[in-house]
Amino acid sequence: MPPAALWLVLGMVAAFGVAAAAFPAPAASRTNHYDFFITETKVTRLCREKSVLAVNGQFPGPTIEARRGDVVVVNVHNQGHKNITLHWHGVDQPRNPWFDGPEYITQCPIAPGASFTYTVLLSHEEGTLWWHAHSDFDRATVHGAFVVRPNKLGSTYPYPKPHGEIPVILGEWWNADVEKLLEETKRTGGDVNVSDANTINGQPGDMFPCSVAGTFRAVVERGRTYLLRVINAGLTNDMFFAVAGHRLTVVGTDGRYLKPFAADHIMIASGQTMDVLLHANNTKGGRYYMAARTFQTNPQLTVNNSTATAVLEYAGAAATPPELPALPAVGDLAAATAYTARLRSLATAAHPADVPSRVDERMVVTVSVNVLPCGGGPNNSNETCEGPINGTRLAASLNNVSFVSPAGVDVLDAYYSSVGGGGVYEPDFPDRPPVAFNFTEAEPATELWFTRRGTRVKVLDYGAAVEVVFQGTSILGAEPHPIHLHGYAFYVVGRGFGNFDETRDPATYNLVDPPYQNTVSVPSGGWAAIRFRATNPGVWFMHCHFDRHTVWGMDTVFIVKNGKTPETQMMPRPPSMPKC
Repeated sequence: MPPAALWLVLGMVAAFGVAAAAFPAPAASRTNHYDFFITETKVTRLCREKSVLAVNGQFPGPTIEARRGDVVVVNVHNQGHKNITLHWHGVDQPRNPWFDGPEYITQCPIAPGASFTYTVLLSHEEGTLWWHAHSDFDRATVHGAFVVRPNKLGSTYPYPKPHGEIPVILGEWWNADVEKLLEETKRTGGDVNVSDANTINGQPGDMFPCSVAGTFRAVVERGRTYLLRVINAGLTNDMFFAVAGHRLTVVGTDGRYLKPFAADHIMIASGQTMDVLLHANNTKGGRYYMAARTFQTNPQLTVNNSTATAVLEYAGAAATPPELPALPAVGDLAAATAYTARLRSLATAAHPADVPSRVDERMVVTVSVNVLPCGGGPNNSNETCEGPINGTRLAASLNNVSFVSPAGVDVLDAYYSSVGGGGVYEPDFPDRPPVAFNFTEAEPATELWFTRRGTRVKVLDYGAAVEVVFQGTSILGAEPHPIHLHGYAFYVVGRGFGNFDETRDPATYNLVDPPYQNTVSVPSGGWAAIRFRATNPGVWFMHCHFDRHTVWGMDTVFIVKNGKTPETQMMPRPPSMPKC
């Protein structure tokens, strides 16, 4: 048996043969196989043809389908022109960080012409997840849905089973080459140009030129219920989404169920997913727009405020112009806040909420866009940068550490090989902001804009109950930040505006039925508190899901140490890992 295949068999036995406390073995599991060929594919949008990276010639890419507790094996063949990795967003990957995907964090990238097989271990997840590239800006076109159904055929959902499903992947389109956009922002230190259109399932909709034929269209039958699997795959935008003529029933987020509630629209942060029921009960029948628009509160930013559309059409309807839904304005913070406040875990016997009531590790982490001095070395000290202050470039940070990914080795390999702090990373990420100030005042002092680069990580003991309070700042303008943690879902126990008060605000926490998510939107000019148990050993990336912020350094890494028993320890390094 080849070494890679042997590792897969042994890994599956280790993952599912012993019931660890944090990840109990499912009643039954199966292995699902996929082949992903990453190629340069010509697509046309907004009257222009260009070549993009795509999987199996599809944009968005193919949908992965599995059942709770399954194993998914994805053979990735990189036939493109650049290095790439893939991430399985929202999959905890118990004890299996090797196949999580972020480049130079848990693996070296897959080189052009090379292949790599990912083993994706599902555990508690059930609902809508997604997969995407986790290298540079590649996820602009390299992404797709990841659907996880109940683990047994015939199992019921905790809501009436829908008659059909409709994928709704929200994204963005640039006429320019996104790879060149990234190169330009790295060169100049300026911001990334805004996209030319928002999209639904890869299409801007029929209100844009040359877009009528490609507009996504879903046909429904009156009296039936459909599950919309909504994914925000956008690189730079949170989004409002609505369907004209219909209220929506929200039943899940990030691969976990919610207490159902009715809504005229949803707000979905970059990286998040929402499971939404649509009842095709409009007595008029006809045609209706599904529409998406950017949500952004920072007046200092230029944003794409266009509306992407798709068409919901009742079977047999005449080809009349669709109705548009009433979407909140781009900067409608009140609408976004009111929506997010309604998210609650199902908290039933079948889908319990197990919120840590005590905390072993408590962190307060500022989330900031910053600046760095232009240049910084003998070869680039004379460069001209386009940051907000003369002689600076844009950066970003967590607790004023602007994360720098290592080169030549990934963090996981360094940790596993006991390289540790020997020039690869420092295990001293701060638990508190280095400087206390009024984080949300309108115009922080200019000296507070500056940050420092570093590869600093946080080390956690196995089993520790962790609380992290993400504190937004107003440096260069207050805006929401979607923070995603790999390897874990977490309970969003609290949110608020202004500066977090450690003596007063914990009393407002919801420890009964908070939403269980993998991506939390930190409110603009406010804070969000999460709790989780560190029972998944390994190396796990945490970062803002706005890709330019990730590139600028709004990241860190949690290293969760092994437990004392074999079933609470990280799996061994697979022999097939790519080399840097």
